[in-house]
Amino acid sequence: MDTGKVVARDDDPRVAELLSQGWHVIAESWAAQLDAHAIDTRELSRLAATAGPYGGVRSAESSDVSAILALDAVTLPHYPGDVATHHEALTPVSAGLSATRRAFGVFEHERALAVTYVDLAGHRAEIDFTVVTPELRGRRLGSAVKAASVLALSAEGVRTFRTGGSAENHAILAANGRLGFVVDERWVTLAAPTTAP
Repeated sequence: MDTGKVVARDDDPRVAELLSQGWHVIAESWAAQLDAHAIDTRELSRLAATAGPYGGVRSAESSDVSAILALDAVTLPHYPGDVATHHEALTPVSAGLSATRRAFGVFEHERALAVTYVDLAGHRAEIDFTVVTPELRGRRLGSAVKAASVLALSAEGVRTFRTGGSAENHAILAANGRLGFVVDERWVTLAAPTTAP
């Protein structure tokens, strides 16, 4: 990580100390959780169904990886925030699917329109990222793929879902609210006085 930046929870005592020394907040981020007992199956099913006109949401397969890589390449410059929410470009290896790295997406012919990746550890799931092709943003496809992933994985026994992102990304914050995620952590990225914009 850049030595001129510090990422800390907003309630960390270091934040006030660094601010008093002239550091600047250059980005804010958050984390949220959804527990299985709080899942509104009817609402998530409704959200997942919004992808119907685009072919619906399904679990991604190895044959989809090339389409996912193409979507990732197009959207890579669009991730807001800073080091705390940085998205590394996918590679054939990091886009690979397994029992502990799953993906759900909307696919049209050989093209990925929206995708969410989820990392699994026992009964816990961490949503790595969710992305929608630029021309279809605002049509709730991000909500659809996340909702479908939660429904499918909770049916398989996942009890806790975690997600997070940049505070600048109002669309994903709204999507998570619709899904029932509750923000329980807020983070700041601070830059040293010499590196602040």
